[in-house]
Amino acid sequence: MKSEDFDLLSRLVRDRSGLVLTPDKSYLLESRLMPVARKIGVKGLDELVVKLRQRSDASLERLVVEAMTTNETLFFRDTKPFEQLTRLVLPNLLEKRAAKRQIRVWCAAASTGQEPYSIAIALKEEGAKVAGWKIELLGTDINLEVIERARAAVYSQFEVQRGLPIKLLVKYFKQMDGDKWQLNQEIRDMVQYREFNLLHDMKSLGQFDVVFCRNVLIYFDQPTKAQVLERIAELLPDDGVLYLGGAETVLGVTDRFEPIPNERGLYRPVRKK
Repeated sequence: MKSEDFDLLSRLVRDRSGLVLTPDKSYLLESRLMPVARKIGVKGLDELVVKLRQRSDASLERLVVEAMTTNETLFFRDTKPFEQLTRLVLPNLLEKRAAKRQIRVWCAAASTGQEPYSIAIALKEEGAKVAGWKIELLGTDINLEVIERARAAVYSQFEVQRGLPIKLLVKYFKQMDGDKWQLNQEIRDMVQYREFNLLHDMKSLGQFDVVFCRNVLIYFDQPTKAQVLERIAELLPDDGVLYLGGAETVLGVTDRFEPIPNERGLYRPVRKK
C-alpha cells in the first residue's frame, strides 16, 4: 500500500473513531477494507482511496470506519468483572440508592451485545435483591451494524459457547432453526441500544452509576484516552464505578479516576479540587 494511501485511511479512521493505526498495521487495512471495496464495486484499495479522494462521501467513510473497528466480544468475558458486580458493586448501590431504587449502567462499547446482556443476566440472577428496582442498561457502539445485531440478540452456537454457562443458556435462550439461539424477550428488554461515538460529547447520555468501558482505550492514543476518561468522569457520581479492561489503566493517563484497592479493573472518580 502506498504511504500516502495509508496516511489518508489511517487519518480518516482516527478522526472518526479514535482508533490509531501504525504503519505496521497496514495489513489490517488491506484485509478489512477489501470487502468494502468489493461492496462498492471497485477492484481494490487503490480504487477505494481514489473514491475517497474524489469527493466527501459520508456513507463510504462510514463503511471504512465500521470495517476497521474491532468487534471482538463474548459472554461474561474475563468472568471477574461480573463477579465484582454482584459481590461488591451491586450491594453498595442497593444500599446507597435505596431511596430512589434506580440504577443506570452504560456499556460504552456494546458490540453485538454479549457484554450488556451478560450484565442483564447477572442482575436478573440476583432475583429478589433487585425486585422492584428500575435498572436501566444502555449499550452503545460506533458501528450501526453490530448495534442492530445486538438488538436482535440472535447468536450462533459458537458465540453462545464462548463464556456462557450451559445453565444460563438453557434458562435464558431458545434454540432456533439450525445452530442459532435467541435471548429471551425479558432480558432483551432490559437493554436499550444506541449508536454513539466516544469522541463526541457524552452529556446527552445522562448520568450513570456504573460505566463499562472495557477493551476500548487500548486502541486510542494517550490524549484521546484522557479526553474519553474526562468525559466519563462527568457522568458518574462520587460513588460511581468505572470498569476498564485487564490491559487498561488510568495511571499515567488521567487524575480523574483512581483504582479501587484490591479490585483489578475497577476505578472510582476523583473530583477536581
